[in-house]
Amino acid sequence: MKPTLVIMAAGMGSRYGGLKQLDKLGPAGESIMDYSVFDAIRAGFGKVVFVIRHAFAEQFKEQVLQKYQKAVDTAVVYQEIDSLPEGFTAPAERTKPWGTNHALMMAAPEIDGPFAVINADDFYGREAFQTMSDYLSQLPADSRGAYCMVAYDIESTLTAEGSVSRGVCKASPEGYLMHITEHKNIHENENHEIV
Repeated sequence: MKPTLVIMAAGMGSRYGGLKQLDKLGPAGESIMDYSVFDAIRAGFGKVVFVIRHAFAEQFKEQVLQKYQKAVDTAVVYQEIDSLPEGFTAPAERTKPWGTNHALMMAAPEIDGPFAVINADDFYGREAFQTMSDYLSQLPADSRGAYCMVAYDIESTLTAEGSVSRGVCKASPEGYLMHITEHKNIHENENHEIV
């Protein structure tokens, strides 16, 4: 079974000032998300589930979805603040979408097998998708509780333009993730030991 790629694209871009996930930056107007979908299809992903909000659904369908419907199986699900399990209510002051777990709750009906999750506005590169696809494709059909992640050397993720937040991972000698320590406001010139 080909794995599914879940793309979290419901963010509001409050710090950025717009919908970064839809901004055109490539030579033919490609978004960062376009590069991810292209790399995922080449790596063997068989379905892409886009998690968006109703507020920009039409723009998304025109600008993004129509490009891929003939190339790969696609689905769109909506992550809204009030889409919560029974018995839960969103605080009145809440304006931003909930996080990754909530996005996956919205995508769950469209996922039937191994899957990977990415942010629409982050660039991952072809090798990351191939690594993930290779791992997910070899899982047994009834596999449960098998997890992995593609990690990067921290030096490859920093910018001279300002500080960023990163999770520094510690792995066991066998390569299993032991824990993640979040570091906020990391600067390019800071030294971080990667174990």
